[in-house]
Amino acid sequence: MEILLATPYFPPHIGGVEFHVRYLASNLSKKHRVRVISSKGDCETVPSINIPYSPIPISFPRIRADIYHSHVPSPFFAHRIFKLGLDPHIITYHNDVAIPQVVNGLRIPGILRKTIERINEKILTPVLESCDVIIATTRSYALTSPVLSRFMDKVVIVPNGVDTEKFTPGIRVDEREQVVLYVGRLVEYKGLTILLKAMSEVQRFLDAKLVVVGEGEDRKRFERFAERLAINAVFTGKLPDFEVQQWMKRARVLVLPSFSRLEAFGMVLLESMASGTPVIASSIPGVRDVAADGGLVFSDTEDLSQKIMFMLEDDRIALKLSRKGLKAVNEKYSWDKVSENIEKIYLKVV
Repeated sequence: MEILLATPYFPPHIGGVEFHVRYLASNLSKKHRVRVISSKGDCETVPSINIPYSPIPISFPRIRADIYHSHVPSPFFAHRIFKLGLDPHIITYHNDVAIPQVVNGLRIPGILRKTIERINEKILTPVLESCDVIIATTRSYALTSPVLSRFMDKVVIVPNGVDTEKFTPGIRVDEREQVVLYVGRLVEYKGLTILLKAMSEVQRFLDAKLVVVGEGEDRKRFERFAERLAINAVFTGKLPDFEVQQWMKRARVLVLPSFSRLEAFGMVLLESMASGTPVIASSIPGVRDVAADGGLVFSDTEDLSQKIMFMLEDDRIALKLSRKGLKAVNEKYSWDKVSENIEKIYLKVV
């Protein structure tokens, strides 16, 4: 088959959608001819107006393909395929557009946030109405989405995948240091403040260390907050892939504390589980489904601190969840499995 993948950004631009498309393209290319169109990255690019997070293609090549597969929430590449009448058109709906209350330290007025969200929905709705299939990564996220829930008759669930050659198990989790790990962007909506508060309570009782891997606009603020709480925390900044993988292998538990709908799945959870490391994640749609395959979910700061202590102190539970996560990765989340399921969708619509 001739397959066209359209995505706002492509690696080396960093983001979950970007890496999803890269792995999908790589796996599909083993059996099919795949082209990737984007605004930037190591692929075929088109001139675009560089609006942050939502580049608008100025032109789009009239490529003949058997499958056109777009990736949103940024709507403009998918909308261009819709306007050109290219089909069959598959859309992977990664997450809702939910503008954070704070961006770059600035509070965004509620009316402006809602206006942007409504404009995005207005652009995307006719695209979703016209496409052949919508892929969502979890059913709970799709059902609770104010946009996607209206199209459940054409939604098919295919989860994200993880690179099981890149992320591999470390030593047995019950033999590891008392390290609590966070990996991700250092921005407000990721919920790191919740984790810092929880670790303040944990460290009253246990000699545990928090390792924060990543970079972002709110890093300095988080570092100052950790200092005020007198937390034993190390902020590593952005690390090479190999070093991230090593922290995944060394940690006793990884925590994903985000409560935003921008966090629809949690790729870092799969990477941790593939490393044999149990996870703790917020009890929000999508994320809780993934976390349940290899860890625990929490509801508030107090619950999080208790779950962290539980995971650090109980070797039997930590080992059980480590093995459960590895089993789920092998059975559900390998890229071979994910690509196979997406290929089945293609074959039904061509």
